[in-house]
Amino acid sequence: MYVPRHFEVSDPEILHALIRAHPLGALVVQTADGLCASHLPFVLHPELGPHGTLRGHVARANPLWQEPAAHVDAHALVIFQGPQGYISPAWYATKRESGKVVPTWDYVVVHAHGPLRAIEDRVWLRQQIEQLTHAHEAGRVEPWRVSDAPADYVERMLGAIVGLELPIARLVGKRKLSQNRPARDRQGVVDGLLAEGSDAAAELARLVGEAGAE
Repeated sequence: MYVPRHFEVSDPEILHALIRAHPLGALVVQTADGLCASHLPFVLHPELGPHGTLRGHVARANPLWQEPAAHVDAHALVIFQGPQGYISPAWYATKRESGKVVPTWDYVVVHAHGPLRAIEDRVWLRQQIEQLTHAHEAGRVEPWRVSDAPADYVERMLGAIVGLELPIARLVGKRKLSQNRPARDRQGVVDGLLAEGSDAAAELARLVGEAGAE
């Protein structure tokens, strides 16, 4: 990923926070037929390894896990996409001053690189599912638990999936949030996004405002 210095993010706490907030990652692996990708929810374990470890699962019928699993050092990439949106040049003060502006796209993204291994152990799989559901059920009035389902049904479901583990060898973050624009243009971006009225635009506006204050 191309990362100009003014867009680079290296703080692991910031990168880990984005992964937790946007846990659906695009897992990309190389196969004999070319690149293969699957979109999967991951659980981050920051305490495992120098950059943390990602754990998830795929359907046993998904061929993605089979070929990389045959190679101990098979490399994989997981892409986590945060807030993003189109930035209109009409929002820039510079547009009114000189007209020398063009559209762009602001976004936040994290790339996690590392070796991928497949896990078929039932105990590991159940623990991963419990951790995943707990992360997303916590805070609900009546949170669902794996133990709510019949034991034999759970066993059948566990047999239909394969676990995935990726110890993160390299973590790359990029926040392209109009940091390369003058302060008056960044304010125009914030105002323009807020005027759109959506929650997604408001979240991106907040990040652009924070980036300008750094």
